Amino acid sequence: MQDYQGLLKQISAKKIAPFYLLSGTEAFFIDSIVDSLTKALVDEAAAAFDHTILYGKDSSVSQIIESAKRFPMVSEKQLIVVKEAQYMDKQLDELAAYLSQASRQTVLVICWKNKAFDKRKKLYKIAQKVGVVFDSKPLYENQIGNWLQSRAKALDVSLSPEAVRVLQDYLGADLHRIQKALEKLKFVIPEGDIIDPSSIEYHIGISKEFNNFELQKAIGQRNFSQSLRITHYLSQNQKQYPLVLTISSLFGYFQRVMQYHALENKQQAATVLGVSPYFVKEYQLAASHYSLKKCSKALQVIYQADLKSKGIIGGGSTSPEAILKQLVIDVWI
Repeated sequence: MQDYQGLLKQISAKKIAPFYLLSGTEAFFIDSIVDSLTKALVDEAAAAFDHTILYGKDSSVSQIIESAKRFPMVSEKQLIVVKEAQYMDKQLDELAAYLSQASRQTVLVICWKNKAFDKRKKLYKIAQKVGVVFDSKPLYENQIGNWLQSRAKALDVSLSPEAVRVLQDYLGADLHRIQKALEKLKFVIPEGDIIDPSSIEYHIGISKEFNNFELQKAIGQRNFSQSLRITHYLSQNQKQYPLVLTISSLFGYFQRVMQYHALENKQQAATVLGVSPYFVKEYQLAASHYSLKKCSKALQVIYQADLKSKGIIGGGSTSPEAILKQLVIDVWI
């Protein structure tokens, strides 16, 4: 099983296999690998002749094999990409026979999204022997910030720690949207400038003052009035800030405050909490306001709010604003 960065390095170095089986629930990595293969193999002059895109809904295995056996017309190798291959589930094992004698002049890529490919399948087993198998898994929440910064660096985009936080809060784990936002910022911000939350608010339309991270910060500071102002804004903008994500972010926040309490060596806080060193002081302040006992109570309050938001328990108003407001009050007292 190949790792993502290692695979991109191989492709960049022109160490390209005849077959790629790309599957999993994170579409961004699959699309990115396909883009890298396209850049490595297909130039503008050859695109019309030696680059074929097929779709699982509209193609048969016999069509794929027929295309794969063709000789390239212009390039040294032709690239055939089968998208939405998950719609060909019962047919794909027929490709195993082709792969045992795969053309070295063809690079065949199978894109199987939304779930991992069944490892018991004949195609999976032979793909491991003759090609590359990649399982595209979503990033964990505590990995998003580092990934975002690495993508920004790759694009020569400089982000302040606050800007990283605002983008992460607004875009969550949607890697495609993060990539598009970074590409837009690269286009509109002068080279060398450090992008701050004000730039993001102006160019991307994300509020620098009213977001989930600012709500965490206000609660951590025990700034009651600001907490309520932010909950009102988030409640009125549910498309951008779904209640379930706000509740989830608060739960994770108090878990990290508890982790901070438990640390014997506070110098390790950034690493253990999975946050930028810039933000450790916020957890230090929150820990001074919320003891372990209060953190435990806060987690129970947030859990109850989650159940209420999902209709599992009743009582009182179930509007997003009412749930968030009550959550803040219950954490506060």
